[in-house]
Parts: sequence; C-alpha cells; structure tokens
Amino acid sequence: MADDAASWPLLPAERTWSAFRLLVVLTVTAAAPWFFIIGGAIGYYLDFPMGTAAMLAGGLIGMGIVTLAVVPVSTRYAIDSVAAAVAQFGTRGIVLVVIPQYLSILGWNATLLVFFGKNIEQLAELAGLSAATGTSLVPLATTLVCLICFPILRFGAAGIERVCQTLVVLILAVGIWLIWLLVGEQQAAIEAARPAGASGDLWWDYITGTEILIAANLSWWSYLGAMARQVPKASAAVLPSMLGLGLTVPLLSLIGLASMLALGQTDPSDWLVTFGGPVHGAIALGFVAISNFGTVLAGTYAAALGLKQAPGLERLSLNALILLSLVPLLVLSTVLADMVAARFTTFLAFIGLVFGPICGIQIADYLLLRRQRLSLAALFERGPEARYRFWGGYNPAAILAMATGCLTYLLLLDPLSYVSRWPYEWTTASLPAVLVSGGLYWLVTRFWVRPAGKGGYSD
Repeated sequence: MADDAASWPLLPAERTWSAFRLLVVLTVTAAAPWFFIIGGAIGYYLDFPMGTAAMLAGGLIGMGIVTLAVVPVSTRYAIDSVAAAVAQFGTRGIVLVVIPQYLSILGWNATLLVFFGKNIEQLAELAGLSAATGTSLVPLATTLVCLICFPILRFGAAGIERVCQTLVVLILAVGIWLIWLLVGEQQAAIEAARPAGASGDLWWDYITGTEILIAANLSWWSYLGAMARQVPKASAAVLPSMLGLGLTVPLLSLIGLASMLALGQTDPSDWLVTFGGPVHGAIALGFVAISNFGTVLAGTYAAALGLKQAPGLERLSLNALILLSLVPLLVLSTVLADMVAARFTTFLAFIGLVFGPICGIQIADYLLLRRQRLSLAALFERGPEARYRFWGGYNPAAILAMATGCLTYLLLLDPLSYVSRWPYEWTTASLPAVLVSGGLYWLVTRFWVRPAGKGGYSD
C-alpha cells in the first residue's frame, strides 16, 4: 500500500541509504536511452573528440548547479526539491515550480517510452511476432510498462531501489559494450565524419554542445531531491550526484555521438540489428528497453511528490498522484509519439530556460540569504498565517527573478531555431540565466522582502 505521507519529511530511522546505494539508484536513473538523442544532438555540431569534451564539461557544470541547489536542503531536512522551493515561491506560488517539474518529467518519460515501444517492436520483428499479429506492438508495450510501474511505486523509494539494484550491473555492462562496439569497430568512420550541422565556428559549436548538456542535466533538479533525501547527510549525496548523474549521462551519450557520426542516425531500433547482427542487436535492444524502467520509476515518483505540494492536490493520496503522472504519460507515448520524438531539442531548451532560474533562486535564498536555515514545519503550512505565504501565497521576488532569468535565456538563445546572440558564445544561455535570477532574487529580497517582514527571514 502506498505511503500517503511520503511527501512529508523522512524520519531519521527512514533515511537508510548509504552513498553507494544512492549512487546505484542515480546511475540507473541516468542510464536511460535519452543518451542516444543527447549524443546525436552533439554529433550534429561536433566531431568525436570535441563532442566528448563538450559533453563532459556541460554534464558536470549542469549537475554542479543542481547539486548546489538541491543537495544541501534536501539532505538536511529530508524533503524533496519542490517542498524546499516553498520557502522561495510561497504557498501558492509553488505552482510555478510544480508545473515545470511535472511537464519536464512527463516529457522525459514520454521520450523514453517512445524508445521502449520502438525497441520492443524491433525485437518482435526479429522473433517474427509482428508479422504474426499484423498490428503494432508499441501501444501494448507502453501500456505494459505503465502497468508494471504502478505496483512498484506503491512501495515508494524502496521499490525504486530494488529495481535499480537489479539492473545496475546489466545496464553498465551493456552500455560499455555498446561504446566499445561503436567506437572500436567504427573508429575510421567516426574519425572521417564531418558533423552535418557544424556552423563553421568551432567555438560556437563547442559552446552549443556544452549548453545542450547543461540544459539536459539541469532537469535532474526534478529528480534529485526525491532520492537525495534518503541519505542522512549532504556529504553522502554530493559525490553520488556528480558521478551517478553528472558523469553517467555524458559517458553513455558517447553511444549516441558515435552512432550519429559513424552511421548518421541515433535511433537504436534503426541500426542495432543491421550493425550488430541479429544476436548482438537483440541483446542491445533488450538493454535499451530494460534501461527505461529505473528512470521512469524515479521520475514518476518525483512527479507525484511534487504534485503533492500543488494547491488543491495536497489531499490526494500518493496512489492518485502516481496515476496523474502515469495516465498522461501513456497518452503522450502512444497517441502523440511522433510529436514527442520530433521535439526533443526544443524540450531540452525548455529545461534550460526554466530550471536554470529555479536553481539560481534556490542557491541565493538557501545558501546566502537564509544561511541554510529553514522552518521545516512552515514548509507544509498553507493557512493565512503561514510563514512562507509572503503576499497572498506568492513571493514577488521569486516571480520577478524567474521571469528575468527566463528572459535572459531567450535573449541569448532562441530555443526553437538555436539562433544565438552575444555573449552566448562565451557564456552559454543557462549559466547567465542562473546568475541573473539568483542575483536579482538576492537584491529584491535583501532590500524589499526582508525589510517588509515577509518570508520568515527575520526568524
């Protein structure tokens, strides 16, 4: 039975994960088939050496920002990322965080399930099942994943951990094998390849590759708090966060980078069987399919915890919130599968646009303004006298800072066309968005919100 109090702070006795257990969960969460698309996006601009450097730099920078924003508060108070943001956005303004968190997880999970459906259908074709049925297996396969996820999520984080412990060795072993298969056997093709979308300005291409990974890893803000709160102190969560999420994504994205350069495509259902042969192709397709589970589970759990903070949803059970996360996912990954696959780079830009400012605001508030002190009880108060109510439940400082951070991003990089403006080629778009939003939040809070006696800063 689901724990309907799962969104409340965990008790000390419940925080039983070690750094290694957290590392296992985060590694499996990161090792999802999106690395085919992320690496492919980098391969559109950069060759293999420069693409590898850009992915490592962007992955670690993006994860460093998220770790700084989430880990200190989540591990100290045993709360998820969204609950911590009540102190910045207010009891009603928290919806400005819940909505992008929910949409980002929905987008990631839908992308994964589209991959899953294609891979299962390809496996069925190898076995001759598709010809026997005469119908597409994608909707059936996707529905089956959602049905499997629901009973596992009823056990909360414990259920996710059990799945991740089962999958971690298999996922890493097959991932390393795929890298060796592509990089080792296709070395000549990779070295001879010329990125199809290279602008002619190598530095701009490198910064764009770095920006794509920063934006991709900023999305871990949505996931990290729900997992990091399971460990008893920040020192046990920092290294697993940086290695399990910040390093795993760029390393496994080498598969997508290599396949884009060597084969001109990234969808594994299109090339694994042709390139690796029926046996190797079946193993690899099976790996890609299985690797979806840990991430979909972690994302759905984090989304349900976040929805619990939304005004009007706080009384719903965790079971109901899990369903609110799974049912739209099912629609997106079946009825709207083509749209999901076609809009991935725009989706990545949306992540950088939104989560960069959120991270900047949280870093400025918790580490600088509040000096790492919050009222735990006040984070869950919703009445008219709530400490984090600000003005009518909204904090104007957070709204202004978030809007300005988003505008900063848009001024530097158009997320639809990827047309940029100076000084994007020196700063990326996400980093200025983080700095501008955090700096403006600090200024408005220091000289207006705090003197007005709002937000509990005088306590």
